[in-house]
Amino acid sequence: MSEPAASLKGFLIRGLPVIKEGDDIPALLRSLFDLQDGDVLCLASTIVAKAEGRVRDLSEYQPDSHAVEIARELGKDPRFVQAVFNESSDVLIERPFLLVATRFGHIGVNAGIDQSNVGDERILLLPEDPSASARRIRQALGKDFAVIITDTCGRPFRSGVAGVAVGWAGIAALRDWRGEIDIHGRPLNITQEAIVDEIAAAANLLMGEAGDATPAVVFRGLVYPHSGGSLFREKENDIIRRRLKA
Repeated sequence: MSEPAASLKGFLIRGLPVIKEGDDIPALLRSLFDLQDGDVLCLASTIVAKAEGRVRDLSEYQPDSHAVEIARELGKDPRFVQAVFNESSDVLIERPFLLVATRFGHIGVNAGIDQSNVGDERILLLPEDPSASARRIRQALGKDFAVIITDTCGRPFRSGVAGVAVGWAGIAALRDWRGEIDIHGRPLNITQEAIVDEIAAAANLLMGEAGDATPAVVFRGLVYPHSGGSLFREKENDIIRRRLKA
């Protein structure tokens, strides 16, 4: 008899308050949901960043002449542009938008800086090191499960945004299929599946956008590798990045 098909369940955690600096996210989660070993906990980067004090006033930024020039061309606040530059390790595109590499390796528009739900004249930066944040949350909750910190960003050659992983712990970034045999008996030589991105995208479907205020999702029933791989290509191996910088 064949094994029964796997069953994946997703649970939206409701009841989280509006997160502010210093809030104990693991304690809040523990009071609302009973995590089990093997679960995958997905948290929107916004609540992690807020708890870590990553909200900034635009008045904190003094734009240099280059930020002023780019802001004028893009129709943006020069202070916002300076914030993007400050959060970036590399600038790939400056026009018609700012596409940059964050200091922890993620590439996205405006360094993932958010201006929603933080008030006028304020911005929200991504967590400084989302994978380190995921490790701390996982350790504090004391379970054998995975944590993925999610964000949304656009994708080359496609319209719309999708959920992606910017940090993770207790799960491999990639499932490596190389060496496995296809249905015709040929070994796979290239395929590496970005499983943390796939899970993040599914989580975003449940979380919603705008004012949903449901930034935490748990998946149960997934079988996943626990370590290995990185989503962020090394600069020297990233053909697209090299072409954009040419």
